[in-house]
Amino acid sequence: MIAETVSATLSEHASKKLLAGYGIPFAREKNVSDATAAVAAASEIGFPVVVKLCGDAIAHKTERDLVRLGLGAAAAVVAAANELLAKAVPEDGPVTLLVAEMVQAKRELILGLVRDPQFGPCVLLGIGGILAEIHNDVAFAMAPVSRAEAARMIESLNASDLITKPFRGEPAVDQEALIDMVVSLGRVGLERSDIASIDLNPVLISGSAPVAVDALVEQYDEQHDEQHNVAPSEAASTMPAEMTDEELLERFRPLFYPRGIVVAGVSSHPGKFGFATLHNLRRFGYKGKLFPVKPDAADVLGAPTMSNVSEVPDGEADLVFVCTPNKANIELLRGCAEKGIRAAFVTSAGYGEAGPEGIELQKELVATANELGITMVGPNGQGVISTAVSMCAQIVPPYPPAGRIAIASQSGNLVSSFLNYSCGTGVGVSKAVSLGNSAQNSLCDLLEYFAVDPEVDVVLAYLEGVSDGEHFRRAVQRLTARKPLVLVKGGVAETGKRAAASHTGALASDSKIFEGICQQFGVLRANTVEEAFEWAAMFATQPLPKGRRTVVFSTVGGWGVLAADACAQVGLDLIPLPKELIAEIDKKVPARWSKNNPIDLAGGEGRDTIPEVIAMVAAHPEVDALIHLGIGIQGMQAGAYETGPFYPDHGLERITAFHNKQEARYAEAARVASEKCGIPVLSATELIHANPKNPGPAGVMAQGRYCHPSAHRAVRALAALVSYAEFRN
Repeated sequence: MIAETVSATLSEHASKKLLAGYGIPFAREKNVSDATAAVAAASEIGFPVVVKLCGDAIAHKTERDLVRLGLGAAAAVVAAANELLAKAVPEDGPVTLLVAEMVQAKRELILGLVRDPQFGPCVLLGIGGILAEIHNDVAFAMAPVSRAEAARMIESLNASDLITKPFRGEPAVDQEALIDMVVSLGRVGLERSDIASIDLNPVLISGSAPVAVDALVEQYDEQHDEQHNVAPSEAASTMPAEMTDEELLERFRPLFYPRGIVVAGVSSHPGKFGFATLHNLRRFGYKGKLFPVKPDAADVLGAPTMSNVSEVPDGEADLVFVCTPNKANIELLRGCAEKGIRAAFVTSAGYGEAGPEGIELQKELVATANELGITMVGPNGQGVISTAVSMCAQIVPPYPPAGRIAIASQSGNLVSSFLNYSCGTGVGVSKAVSLGNSAQNSLCDLLEYFAVDPEVDVVLAYLEGVSDGEHFRRAVQRLTARKPLVLVKGGVAETGKRAAASHTGALASDSKIFEGICQQFGVLRANTVEEAFEWAAMFATQPLPKGRRTVVFSTVGGWGVLAADACAQVGLDLIPLPKELIAEIDKKVPARWSKNNPIDLAGGEGRDTIPEVIAMVAAHPEVDALIHLGIGIQGMQAGAYETGPFYPDHGLERITAFHNKQEARYAEAARVASEKCGIPVLSATELIHANPKNPGPAGVMAQGRYCHPSAHRAVRALAALVSYAEFRN
């Protein structure tokens, strides 16, 4: 949950005065004390006007009926002023009257600022007004906010058309002016640590110009300042100093490319972690040397062990895999350091997850590793994989095929889930690591390393929490500037709100803020483990699209219709089929084909039609991506022939071979067209689950590509590719 903090509000007039100094545009107004002065102010501003009751303790004026709109004459101003002054209560403290111009507008936005315990000052932009919480159409970004990031905040709103397009006779919003406001609020958050939150609601669109007509600033009170000195989000960051690419590669080299591995705590019992780890290293063919350590030096798996790490030859091992009890690990690390070991993966439990005593043991473990210059992952971790050296240093399998995906997870069993998908789909992994308690190296440290690892094309991560928002920002910015990050976050059901004194605070759930930060830095946040792996597999095997222009190609109609619907839902452009493509396809199939996008050949294809259509569509300059549906149909019939009682007679052997060969051709045609034309070409069929040995989906896997189980899944994966491509551009 998000902790509430004691704060004091500034009056609307004082809030506006503070923010005007940062360039926030406000409607003209005067702060006066009585009805007579209110009339004079209204005359100077020009009728009609708005009159409000104003005071430091007054936050929700609309809810208390403390606003009078559209006052067109002096008498109306007098009556409103006297009525509002009479509504003041002792709890309001000193009050004044705020007289402001009446801004006419059809669109209302909300902008604001909140301080998050992890991410510090975060700016909000969304659809505003009295129903802001009902709409809940908002975007957040961590300060400072660049102009490009502010523009992406606008694009991410469900109702972004209210801003980017004309509305009911009014022009589109001046987006540069709106971006100015977002950037300025971020600057306020960074420069004024005494400000807890800001609420600008509504921001009205007058013509094309955004104008704030209400403002609420919450400040930390003096008691909070005396106790904490700074706002909670301004606490010192714990992130390590930034390393160069070369320093990162050297720091993690002993973990992922060890010349030799010490397995400390080897057991003769197959149910123990030490036994399982040694077995998995040998079973999956680790290429370096192994030094199993067991106090009695008894043989394990038919090979000798060592009684102590002191017996390990100097300089021949880089990594120790620790399966020993936590009380023995300080001495173990010191002994390993003497042998030149510079990395440790600690599976031992009983540390930070086990209460106060374990926390102290964990602090000592980290201090020792730091002192010895050992790069440590864990404790309480599951293991580490590096397919480049055939290293499965894990207390559990699976071991994946080699590939270009890197995996880092705050949960060991989620690493296993991702690896299972790799094994099942054939899309391989370069490295995988479970972080355990992240005592020395956190997810952020691994993200920074993967950013510079030349054997990694895409990173797949699972996290449940961020302990240092600044480090998270630095890590993901470094990574997503070079490679995509696909992320699944646990614990999203938490819906705690910040201070209810403002609309901004009420809208600022942990999930919303994290979602906004992911959008800000180009992180692709998947909803499920399956979806996350699917997206990562796409990045590992397909080129980035140049745009959103998509063509769907199906041999039958229904799949294409559903795919078209899915494209519309995620914002892909299902373009009209170019005339020259129509003319070319007309030469290949009977006239009954769809002649549009989706392409539906209506069963009129011949032996070479599908590969030819895939090639010509992929090569067209107006096409950014192609989705091919229906692979496996011929293979399905071939399977029915081949497993029936009439095979191989009646010509079934020949037609079966033909169908199977055709499916392999279709899969190859998709890969070749994708590589030649530099666009993603996706294949989708539910047969990847129903019958993965079918030559259609099996052929896709044999080509090193991911076969999507449905058109909808393919479309969502393509949307992720497009999103990251646009972020990079």
